[in-house]
Amino acid sequence: MWKPLKCRKDAVLSAVREIAADEEGVGVVEIILILVVLISLVVIFKKQVTQIVKDILNKATNEAKGI
Repeated sequence: MWKPLKCRKDAVLSAVREIAADEEGVGVVEIILILVVLISLVVIFKKQVTQIVKDILNKATNEAKGI
């Protein structure tokens, strides 16, 4: 299971290095890094985000029933 992940990681890292070497790709690298941070935050706080969304949907459903 870890070998495919390692291959993907290596491929992503080599792509990032290749883009970083090119001055024109600096904006792309920044966007990739921002996406990595956002995805990491979602993975870390997945349970909390899921619970918040469930609470909001339950509240909306309960209030809609009252109309």
